[in-house]
Amino acid sequence: MPSTYKRILIIQTAFIGDVILATGLLEKLHQYFPDSQLSILVRKGNESLFEGHPYLHQVIIWDKKKKKYKNLYKVVKGIRKARYDLIINLQRFASTGFITAFSSAKYTIGFHKNPLAFTFSKKILHSFQEGWHEIERNQALIAHLTDQAASKPRLYPTLADKKAVKYYLTSPYICIAPTSVWFTKQWPVEKWVALLNQLPVHYQVYLLGAPSDRDACDQIIEKSTRANVTNLAGQLTLLQSAALMAQATMNYVNDSAPMHLASAMDAPTCAVYCSTIPQFGFYPLATQAHVVETPTHLACRPCGIHGHTACPEGHFQCAQQIQLQQLLAVLP
Repeated sequence: MPSTYKRILIIQTAFIGDVILATGLLEKLHQYFPDSQLSILVRKGNESLFEGHPYLHQVIIWDKKKKKYKNLYKVVKGIRKARYDLIINLQRFASTGFITAFSSAKYTIGFHKNPLAFTFSKKILHSFQEGWHEIERNQALIAHLTDQAASKPRLYPTLADKKAVKYYLTSPYICIAPTSVWFTKQWPVEKWVALLNQLPVHYQVYLLGAPSDRDACDQIIEKSTRANVTNLAGQLTLLQSAALMAQATMNYVNDSAPMHLASAMDAPTCAVYCSTIPQFGFYPLATQAHVVETPTHLACRPCGIHGHTACPEGHFQCAQQIQLQQLLAVLP
């Protein structure tokens, strides 16, 4: 183990939510090694989360969609050239194990479930221990270098990001991110429509999401009777969305990436869980956070960690049984 870590790299090439949660390690490492150069490796598309980040020296991008393995070779070559003192691999896949194994770093840390963990300097048990949040699992990788306490994720919207959403801050507002990559992690459209119709009328409502979510958000608005609702899906960057969520009276989200955006901004959050459960370790971390799920025990729930494209049982009761009042009750 090196005595100092001048150059540190975190590897997290998974999806947006996982990358947001990884920012907790940036907070902790900066606290303990303030003079070190911190870098992070992410998949192409997630680099925008770190524009203007005060603690980062470099964001390395791996394009996994086009010429995946050719680009992987370029990434490994660049990392070897950088000669990192410490590499922390948050993933359990062979590709990131390959990057770590051939990095030429002085000291490498990763989870024991990675197929190439036998090449790491230190292997840490990966556990879905009940009650553990993902940030605590991540913290376990560096606890021997820092301390046991996990730092919360944090994002840093720039002044330009804040200026871009200033127009929307003129009255009290609520943000809703109604979509998810997985059907069974998404509260049904008709439920979101009912919520829109019942929210107090003095709130402006903004629907958030990616460009691919715009049609779904339009559909919700068209079915609603509400007047003061705006579809911002695809109109804002991730950091601009985070800046908007930070000042919302409430952010209604599924168990998905927008929930983690809210956590990283310590923004009021109401997270709706359908097929998944908070006990997996991906629950909201904001000071004012609420979890909503079916009040009835279902033998089929949870049906998976990541969700499904359709309800395996065909009834989707984990979503249907969630009552509108459960969401309305969390408004201050």
